[in-house]
Amino acid sequence: MTVTAQMARFALVGVVNTGTYYGCYLALLAWLPYVAAHVLAFVLSMTGSFFLNSCFTYRTRPTWRKFLLFPLTNAANFVITTGGVYLLVGLAGFSSRYAPLVAAAAAIPITFVVSRTIMLRPDSKDPAPEHVS
Repeated sequence: MTVTAQMARFALVGVVNTGTYYGCYLALLAWLPYVAAHVLAFVLSMTGSFFLNSCFTYRTRPTWRKFLLFPLTNAANFVITTGGVYLLVGLAGFSSRYAPLVAAAAAIPITFVVSRTIMLRPDSKDPAPEHVS
C-alpha cells in the first residue's frame, strides 16, 4: 500500500475516532462528571484508533509494544496543535476561533509520520545472521 493511501486511511480513522470520542463522551456524560466522561471517552477512542490504524491503515499486527507507544501520536498532536494555536493567535493575529482548526490540519502529516513509525516498527530486533564457514 502506498504512503498516500495510508495517509488517506489515517485521516478516515481520525474522523471515525473523533466521532467515537464525541459519542462516548455524550453517552458517559449522563452518568459521569464531564472531566471523567472526557478522560474515559478519550481512552476508549484512542484504543479504537489504535486497532483501526493497526488493522485498516497500516495492515500490521497489533502488539502490546505498539499499543503502549501509540499514545505518543496523541502527544505529538497535542504539542503541534498547542504550539500552532499559540503562534497563529499570539504572533500571526489569527482568530482564536479558527486557529485550532488550522493547527489541527497542520498537525496531521506530522502525527501521521509518528503513527506510521510506531505502527510499522518491528517489535523485536531480528537476530544477527549466523556466519557459515
